This record gives sequence, structure tokens and C-alpha cells, in this order.
Amino acid sequence: MLELDCRGLVCPAPIIELARHVGDVEIGELLGVEATDAAARADVPAWCRMTGHAYVGEEKADDGVPRYVVRRTA
Repeated sequence: MLELDCRGLVCPAPIIELARHVGDVEIGELLGVEATDAAARADVPAWCRMTGHAYVGEEKADDGVPRYVVRRTA
């Protein structure tokens, strides 16, 4: 899984980073967006709905920061 460290970035920067890097993984592979911005909890699933990628869910990074996991579908 490609992990994007978006700690300290505020909306819309985590989504911009996700959009910039989704093409860095093959179709079917995962990206993890590690973000401290509370808006990412709603923004990442919304971005997935708008772009057709699959929102896998939320988990915790090793340091407890939320990681939002996305599967590239196209």
C-alpha cells in the first residue's frame, strides 16, 4: 500500500495529494491517506464516490493518526 503522509495539512490538501498520487499505484492496489485534518474523514469517502474509486475504510497508523484507505479502481 502506498502511504501518503498528509499530517498537518488542512482541507483540501489531503484530497489534492490523493488525486495527485492515485495514478502511482496499479488498478486494484491500495493507497493510505494519513491525515490529522478532521475533514479528511468525510472528504476521502466523498472523493471516492465522485471519482469512482473504492473507499475501503479507516484504520490507525502506527502513531495513532487516522489512515483512510482507498482502492484504485480505474
